[in-house]
Amino acid sequence: MGEEEKSKKISASSARSHTRKSNLNSSSPFSLGLYGKISVVVLVASLAWAERALRPPPPKLTGSPGGPPITAPRIRLRDGRHLAYKQYGVPIHEANHKFIFIHGFDSCRLHAFIATEVSPDTIESLKLHIVGFDRPGYGESDPDPKRTPKSLALDVEELADQLGFGPKFYVVGYSMGGEATWGVLKYISHRLAGASLVAPVINYWWSNLPKNMSREAYYKSQLPQDQWSLRVAHYTPWLTYWWQTQKLFPPSSVIAHSPKVLSRQDKELMHKFEKPENAYPVRQQGVYECIHRDMIVGFGKWDFDPIDLENPFPNNEGTIHLWHGDEDRLVPVALQRYIAERLPWIHYHELPGAGHLFPYATGMSDAIVKAQLSIDN
Repeated sequence: MGEEEKSKKISASSARSHTRKSNLNSSSPFSLGLYGKISVVVLVASLAWAERALRPPPPKLTGSPGGPPITAPRIRLRDGRHLAYKQYGVPIHEANHKFIFIHGFDSCRLHAFIATEVSPDTIESLKLHIVGFDRPGYGESDPDPKRTPKSLALDVEELADQLGFGPKFYVVGYSMGGEATWGVLKYISHRLAGASLVAPVINYWWSNLPKNMSREAYYKSQLPQDQWSLRVAHYTPWLTYWWQTQKLFPPSSVIAHSPKVLSRQDKELMHKFEKPENAYPVRQQGVYECIHRDMIVGFGKWDFDPIDLENPFPNNEGTIHLWHGDEDRLVPVALQRYIAERLPWIHYHELPGAGHLFPYATGMSDAIVKAQLSIDN
C-alpha cells in the first residue's frame, strides 16, 4: 500500500471521528435547545415564586420604623424581647389576690374577661389585681420565633417578677391560652397559688390521648378545612403561612371568623367578645408570628404530654380548675373529659349548653374567679 493511499484512509477515519465527536457534543446535557432553555427559565421562575410564597414577610415590629406605635406599658425580657401588658383591678400594693390572664387565639391583653367581665363589686371586695398581656407576636409584644410552651411559661414568670407579684400568683388561661397554661403547670408550678384552664385547646397529637378517641374527635368536631389546617401546622409547619394565605383552598375557619364554628350560645355572646373597646389590631405586626405561630406551637410536637403531669399541690395548698362547655364546637368535650379523668386532682366543671365563649355569659367570669379562690358563688 502506497503512502498516498494510507494518507487518504487516515484522513477519512479522522473525518468520521470528528463527526462522531460533533454529534456527541450536540447531545450533551449542557447543550440546551430552545425548549430546554425555556424549561429552565420556567423552573427557575417557579422556584423563585414558590420561595417567596412560602416565606412569610418579616414582622412589622412595634416601635420600629414603619411599624405600629407603642401605646401600652411593656417589660423587657431576658432575651431582649418586649412584652406588652395591661393592669386591672385594685392597685397591686392593695391586692389580696394577683392574677395573670393568658389570652386565646387571635386576641390580646384587652380580652382578659376575668377583669372586664367580673363585676366591680367582686374585684373590689376580693381585692383582685389582674394583668393581661399580649402573647409574643400579638398586639404590641415582640414576636418570638423560638416560642415553645416552656418559653411562654418563662415569659409569664418574668412578667410576674418584674411587676412585683411576689412568690405566688394565679394564672387563668383561655382557649389557646388555656393550652399554654399546661406549660405553666409543667415548668413554673412552684410559682402558682392556683390555676384555671378555661376551654383549653387540645393538641390531637398528644401521645397519651387514645388514638381512636382522638381520631374520632378530630374528624367529628373539625370542619374539613380545619382538619387540613391542623395537619399542615403539625406535619409541615413551614407551609403554614402559604396554606393560610393562598386562594386555592379554604383556610382555617377560625382565622376566617366563620360562624360555622360557633354554637348557639357563642352566637349570642359574640358581641361581648367583639365589643368596641376590644377592637384592637391584634394582628398588626403580621399574621405569621401571632396566629400562624399559635397553630404551629399549639398543634406541633411538644416536649411533654399534659396527662403525664403530677399534682402541683399534693398538700392541697392550691387548686387547678378546668372549665368546658358541652356544646363547644372548637374543642371536643370528649377529649376534655378524658383528660380530666386521667388527672383526678383537677377540678372539672362541665357546663351544659355552653359553647366556647361561655366566660362572657353573665356571672360566669365571677364564678371562675370565686371557684379559683374557693369562695362560694
